[in-house]
Parts: sequence; C-alpha cells; structure tokens
Amino acid sequence: MKFIHTADWHLGKMVHGVSMIEDQRFMLQELIRLLEQEQPDALVIAGDLYDRSVPPASAVNLLNETLFTINVEMNIPIVAISGNHDSADRLAFGSTWFRQNRFYLAGKMEKNMFCPVIEGVHFHCLPYAEPGVVRYLYEDDTIRTHHDAMKVLTGRLSETMDRDGIHVAVGHAFVTGGETSDSERILSVGGTGNVGAELFAPFHYTALGHLHNPAAIHHQTVQYAGSLLKYSFSEASHTKSVSIVEINEEKKLSITKKALAPMRDMKIVTGFFDELMEGEASEDYIKVRLRDEGALIDPMAKLKHKFPHILHLEKAAVSPLSFESSVSMREKQSELDLFAEFYEAMTGLGFSEEKKTYMTSILEEAKQEENGL
Repeated sequence: MKFIHTADWHLGKMVHGVSMIEDQRFMLQELIRLLEQEQPDALVIAGDLYDRSVPPASAVNLLNETLFTINVEMNIPIVAISGNHDSADRLAFGSTWFRQNRFYLAGKMEKNMFCPVIEGVHFHCLPYAEPGVVRYLYEDDTIRTHHDAMKVLTGRLSETMDRDGIHVAVGHAFVTGGETSDSERILSVGGTGNVGAELFAPFHYTALGHLHNPAAIHHQTVQYAGSLLKYSFSEASHTKSVSIVEINEEKKLSITKKALAPMRDMKIVTGFFDELMEGEASEDYIKVRLRDEGALIDPMAKLKHKFPHILHLEKAAVSPLSFESSVSMREKQSELDLFAEFYEAMTGLGFSEEKKTYMTSILEEAKQEENGL
C-alpha cells in the first residue's frame, strides 16, 4: 500500500496582505504531477484545507477543481479531515455521497467515525475537535484537555481494531515537543492543547496536520507533512514537502519526503540599502532587514524595483553586548569615552569620528546650560 500524506493547504491564505492563491494553485499542480508519477493508492490530507472557516470563492473553486482532478479524473481515493482553521460543518457538506467515489471526508467529529479501508489498510479519521465536543459526545466529564480527548478517541479505536490489519490514523493536533512557526494558530494556552505522541502507539502510521514544519517532530511513525507553502518568514529555512508512505504486507513502514518547488520562495535578506540595490534582483517573497542607521527616504518603494514581491521591511536588530564598567574605570574615563563605550556595546557599531564630534558639541552645550551660560 502506498499513499501520499499532505496537510495544511490553507487555501485562501493572505501573507502580509498578499493573496497566496496563485502560488497555491501552482503547488497543487506540482502535487498532481507527483501523483501522476507515483500512482499512489490514496491521497491523505490531514486538515486545514482552507485558511479560515468562511473561505473566499477563489479558494473554494481551487479546492473543488483540485479534488475533482485527483479523485474523479485520476480515480485516486482521498482521505481528508478538517483542521482547526476549517469549518467542520461546511467542510462536511456532501461527505456521505462523496464516499460513493472513494472520497472520504471527515468534517465533524462523530461518536462513531466512518473508517474507510483502502487496499486492506484501515484509515481512522480524527478531525480537529475541541475537548468540549469530545466530552459531550462521550459524556465523559474527565475530558478537559486535548490530550484527554485524544486519549479517549485513540483508546476506543484500539479496542475495536482488527489486530491482524494495518492501521493509519489521520489527525490534526499539536504533539508535545513539536516545532512551531508564526503562521500556526495556537490551539489553547498553558499546554492544554498538547497531545502526547504515545497515544498513537496502536497505529502503524499517524498522518498529522497542524504544524507547518515537516520536520516538526522526530518520531518513527508519528509524522507531520508540513504546510503546502511557506506562510511566514519564520518558515524561511523550511523545506516544504509531502510524504510518500509505503506499508508492506509485513507491516514494514517506509517514508520518503518529496520536496515540491514553489513558484516563489520566501527569503530573508539582510544588508545595507546601497548594497542591496546594487546586488542581485529576486522574484521571491522577500523580507528585508536593513543595517543602515540613519533615516532613508521611502526605501520600500525603491526596493520594490529590485524585489517586486517584497513583503516586509525592518531595521536589523543588533543584540546588545554586555556593558560593564567598574567605578574605578568610570572615574578614569571622560564622559565622551563612557558614551562611546556604551554606544558600541548597545549597537554593535563603531563610534566614528563624526559621531564623536557631534557628541562633543552636545556635551559642551549641556555643560553651558548647567553653568547658566
């Protein structure tokens, strides 16, 4: 059995006010090409198909076109669940009759979730649900956290499993110890949104969504696919991919990460304004961190000529060095020397002659005012 695990498409996503829909369309075409090459037995989408509960029409149309191509035209079964960004009720529309063409979409959490079997592999769908929803479904007042809820869900599934079968869980959760990024929505505060990886022990593979880094956790059988694209500059170093998962009859697992090249990458560029303007241009999404100290006249507009898809501009923050000066040392130093030492420690920059001349004049003015001159 071979299936491709993907997640966190976030169709309709805006990044710094810019729509990602065309970038998403490009990446989904890349995914379709990979499906044509690999000819998997199924495609698994582990939540967050949309970026918000009421997605724009462009996102709905893109999802409709993509799933029709994969499921109807290519005749590939799809197993998909809702994530915390999706509206479970809206996503669940039509799910019952979708099954007639082997499109298994789990939107809402139900007490007895439908479990599709594809090529002898049991797929257990665990769509995102708040602990309160699971507490109500199972009438269990002990369920207070996401860990509690997942423990009940996986525990009940393990009780009814065919011990001779192959079992894959499809969930959307934050596994304890996972590496986060800025584009993920926090599930809860104080650690109550965390789920322990040990809860997925009954499954031969757990296909997860929510964390956007495909290397968010290091576990043999519990894996994140990562997001379709980079959705924040905190993800600039990520290599986005999908997972090609193979499980043989002896229940041996093989996982291959397949990187998909985006239409535009997301990069952070640091340097002085003049250097950047003289350097190489880029069509990627860019965050510029300027090293220049003084004010610049409309640098964003000028940088757009070099980086037409620049999304953010900021001054490069310098980590202050430790500033320690003993009483005896301060007594031996002039006020100008003390300021120069402090300036260099706080900014990491040299105190030039021009700055010394300027500060000397400021100190002289202050002394004259102090003396009433």
